[in-house]
Amino acid sequence: MVFCGLLALIPLTIGIWIANKVSKEDGPVFFTQERIGQNGKIFKMYKFRSMVVGADEKLKHYLEENEEARKEYKEYKKLKNDPRITKIGKFIRKTSLDEFPQFINVLKGDMSLVGPRPYLPREKEEINGFFKYITSCKPGITGLWQTRGRSNTTFTDRLTMDMEYYYNHTLKTDVKLIYKTVENVVKKEGAI
Repeated sequence: MVFCGLLALIPLTIGIWIANKVSKEDGPVFFTQERIGQNGKIFKMYKFRSMVVGADEKLKHYLEENEEARKEYKEYKKLKNDPRITKIGKFIRKTSLDEFPQFINVLKGDMSLVGPRPYLPREKEEINGFFKYITSCKPGITGLWQTRGRSNTTFTDRLTMDMEYYYNHTLKTDVKLIYKTVENVVKKEGAI
């Protein structure tokens, strides 16, 4: 499966690069971000860039000026109508194509196919006492969070699901989660 994902990266990268050029979206095709890996080790996670260049700075200003967005971001760590997402970014997020470069992370050993979604270093404090349990598992491209609502779940719900995964994961449940993920991607469910 990892090999298939890596093979798909070549035409996807070319296609997204062309689409960005056509829509006059400048900037790199790939986006890297520091994430918390197994045992708390920080690693660089790869994605196709779906946001404008300088997205973090834009988010900071947007949240300072918009109280409703601030509340939404605090609860979900995402915004349903995020002004930073590009035209091509909306499509690749809806189809989950933005996640494909993480097969590189799997190949490097930073991630696995299934596991808790890797958290941002700035979220460590909010993970609290769950940290050592969640990070004892290798983070995954998919997991319970991605198959149970993804963008519609709160940060607290995500922590609960990651703890559920920690206590109950088996090869059988991992295979079921991969199947459910493929099904959700085909139906375009849960992504924003």
